[in-house]
Amino acid sequence: MNIRYRVTLTTDERLHLETMIQRGKVAVRRIKRAQILLAADQGSSDETIASNVAVGTSTVYRTKQQFVENGLERALSELPRSGAPRKLDVEDEAKLCAVACSAPPSGRAHWTLQLLADEMVRLTVHETISSETIRRRLGEMDIKPWQKKMWCIPKVDGEFVARMEDVLALYAEPPDARRPVVCFDETPRQLIGEARVPVRPEPGKRARSDYEYVRNGTANVFMFVDVNRPWRHAKVTDQRTYLDFADCMKDLVDIHYPEAQRIRVVLDNLSTHSAGALYDRFPPAEARRILDRLEFHYTPKHASWLNMVEIEIGVMVGQCLDRRIPDKATLVAEVTSWEKRRNAERAQINWMFTVERARVKLGRAYPQPTDQPARAAA
Repeated sequence: MNIRYRVTLTTDERLHLETMIQRGKVAVRRIKRAQILLAADQGSSDETIASNVAVGTSTVYRTKQQFVENGLERALSELPRSGAPRKLDVEDEAKLCAVACSAPPSGRAHWTLQLLADEMVRLTVHETISSETIRRRLGEMDIKPWQKKMWCIPKVDGEFVARMEDVLALYAEPPDARRPVVCFDETPRQLIGEARVPVRPEPGKRARSDYEYVRNGTANVFMFVDVNRPWRHAKVTDQRTYLDFADCMKDLVDIHYPEAQRIRVVLDNLSTHSAGALYDRFPPAEARRILDRLEFHYTPKHASWLNMVEIEIGVMVGQCLDRRIPDKATLVAEVTSWEKRRNAERAQINWMFTVERARVKLGRAYPQPTDQPARAAA
């Protein structure tokens, strides 16, 4: 016998349901049941309600049935669902957490879902555990044993702090065209060509390129960034030796800042970034002339993030170099076009990290001053 349930809401019930839907701060299922009851109260058919609320007609029928037989709150509430109990109890989940956070078995680089499932079978009374059960439990505990994040923790000593604050104080100085501040660094690039001609995209079809590629050697991109004006310059070279570094410093003095009295250069403390490189590249008088116009400020070890040019290199890689570039000529053309557009847009880095913020953020890591007198050298 097909029973038809008729929904008739009181004024208070109707107001309660309308307010619930308008606020939208309850579960979606509860809102859908409220919409079903309101529509049924207005005389809509089950098929019409199901279509408008985006549910099945059986859901409409059960909601109306619960309202007629058990009242409004029971019609809106989620009934307990049938199904098998959870495979792993609290103690089993604690074991899973401990295993997933431990070292993987010998001969394996990391835990997999199947390895964890096999290990849990060995450690618990369960005869079988699926990898899907392991995946759901790890997701609930927000554990991802197959992922690894690497970082470098610098040693924050007096030398680190001195170099950091020197660079940050340099960034905070007011602009001075006679004494510009320029950040300098480089990034190596692989020259990679296509083994087969890529297929261009068409309506409804994505572009396609062959997985195979051709190695055509390497190149290097030196990057200059002015701290106080929207200017950057990228120079492509075959290598990044100390001789290339010396040529870049000469370009900085003679081409990019010929009118500057002294150029403050922020750079990493690499072996090629030295004043001696200029004496190896040029005659002594020429090397001295260039160095008299330069002032090097080195970032601390493992703190290249203090060099503003790192941000600009990341932008260049993301906007221009994140693709296959087959040869040096193409690399030069593409980098030059990117540089012109970037300078024309007057893009500039808004540096926010200051000496004051460093002392607050890294205050606990700062070396503590001592009152003990230093021992005299023998």
